[in-house]
Amino acid sequence: MLTTVAVIVAYLLGSISFAVLMSRLFALPDPRTYGSGNPGATNVLRSGKKAAAALTLLGDAAKGWLAVFLAAQFAMHDARGAMLVAAVALAVFLGHLFPVFLRFKGGKGVATALGVLLALDGWLGLAALATWLLVAAVFRLSSLAALVAAVGAPVYAVLLGLPHEWVLASGIMSMLLIWRHKSNIRNLLAGKEARIGKSKPD
Repeated sequence: MLTTVAVIVAYLLGSISFAVLMSRLFALPDPRTYGSGNPGATNVLRSGKKAAAALTLLGDAAKGWLAVFLAAQFAMHDARGAMLVAAVALAVFLGHLFPVFLRFKGGKGVATALGVLLALDGWLGLAALATWLLVAAVFRLSSLAALVAAVGAPVYAVLLGLPHEWVLASGIMSMLLIWRHKSNIRNLLAGKEARIGKSKPD
């Protein structure tokens, strides 16, 4: 019963779109109507409002962190507890990808995944974040940074010796992230992917 309730609440929390909320707060166009059409921080940044993009990033990461953190506080310290935390992690992430409040058309989940990883294990989250920052700083491509960090996350989880339920959850999130970036992958291969802070590639 606890697992079912926790998963439902986590999914609903994940369904809250901070990209849409911040765009309304700052009187910006709906992020689904311009750029990539993705309700996420990177697309909100294309509006030119850095504060809105920053708050979107923070909000999307915070909801992932909060759901997993609360689950960890109530979960037993055994295999069942690890499974509950993993289920909540996936639920809040899926809520962001397929939000019930936006007709199941959500963001790509990068910030929410980061929040989830930070809550699962601080070192895991920091490793993924460092990977993203390094790739983004060198190539100025948010999608490429997200893809590399996604591939690295389950590897880091294994190296850190985390419960196999959490390794599996991070692996599933990574595969979903890669799938959600399929159009970006095509653009990267064609050299047409937009760089950070720009609406068109150089």
